[in-house]
Amino acid sequence: MAPLRVLITNRSLGSRTGTELYVRDLAVGLAARGHRPVVYSPDLGGVAREIRAATIPVTDDLRSIAEAPDVIHGHHSLETLAALLAFPGAPAVAFCHSWVGWADAPLRFPRVLRHAAVDHTCRDRLCLEHGIDPARVHVELNSVELARFRPRGPLPPRPRRALVFSNAAGARVGSQLEAIREACAAESIEVEVLGANAGREHARPEEVLGEFDLVFAKGRAALEALATGTAVILCDVAGAGPLVTTANLAELRPLNLGARALREPVTPEWLRGQIARYDPADAAAASRAVRAQAGTDSMVDRLCALYEEVVAEHRAAPPPDPREEMAAAAAYLQGLSPLMRDRDTLRAVFQRLLRTPVVGRSIRALGSRAGERHWLAELLRMESSG
Repeated sequence: MAPLRVLITNRSLGSRTGTELYVRDLAVGLAARGHRPVVYSPDLGGVAREIRAATIPVTDDLRSIAEAPDVIHGHHSLETLAALLAFPGAPAVAFCHSWVGWADAPLRFPRVLRHAAVDHTCRDRLCLEHGIDPARVHVELNSVELARFRPRGPLPPRPRRALVFSNAAGARVGSQLEAIREACAAESIEVEVLGANAGREHARPEEVLGEFDLVFAKGRAALEALATGTAVILCDVAGAGPLVTTANLAELRPLNLGARALREPVTPEWLRGQIARYDPADAAAASRAVRAQAGTDSMVDRLCALYEEVVAEHRAAPPPDPREEMAAAAAYLQGLSPLMRDRDTLRAVFQRLLRTPVVGRSIRALGSRAGERHWLAELLRMESSG
């Protein structure tokens, strides 16, 4: 495979949350295979510094990228649109990482040749709420960096130490943390918390996960804990799920160990029932299964194949119609208007797009079209008036 210049977009590279860490691991994996990733986000921070420390270019200004990408790996629709408008020769794969939120709603644009979902919940959002053609949707489940999250030693017969591994833990009174503490106290299990809202973030959670026998988490955090070999009970502010076992792993992983699996209220009674199912041998077997099927290396290989497919399709297609693309951009921006009643927020969105090459004059040209004149003219007036 010839090296590809892959432009990865993301809303933020500040806090250590799901898409930020996904971007980091993906970019490092692409570089290790000889590809040439570059990362764009309008909000840079700690994760951006980690990516750049791996000698991968990171920028908050698309104008600073002097070499056009071969393909855009788009996270978050607004940032993906900005990249597509900045580089009119590049196709894109647009990813959906969340069931909720406007930023993960699909972007309809001629050069978005594939949509990708990180679980079957997100796939349903794309296909059943937004009408995206299922033949154009690729499901790529989340993964874990196996070289970092290494197996711990054997679990004890009964759990002694538990970790609440969640950025949301401790966010408010009545959160899942109180129920977890009560359930664990009844079972004589010590509890610690790792996450942003508890004031205890850790840049290298792989160094501490193995110190715990039981982890309460969801999504990526749950997958990392499973790869390490701890027992895992699915739990977060949205609800509680089961203890992950060899019997239910095949059902839970396509749900990203996330929202659709959290169907129970977070109560001490439910959690104690799941703690009672703790089985060291089964936890070890579940960990081996995760490590066999969920490694980041395999995910990056599959994404590289998807990029090649998209690049080949784009090269074989007729040249894109600029007016069709600008109309698609206008339609997306119009769709944002009801979500952004606040004048300052709307102006910030528009200014971000105007910073990309050719976007300003393209939007002004479209402003003369009857169907878009009023809305775009108002945005331009807001921009010019400061």
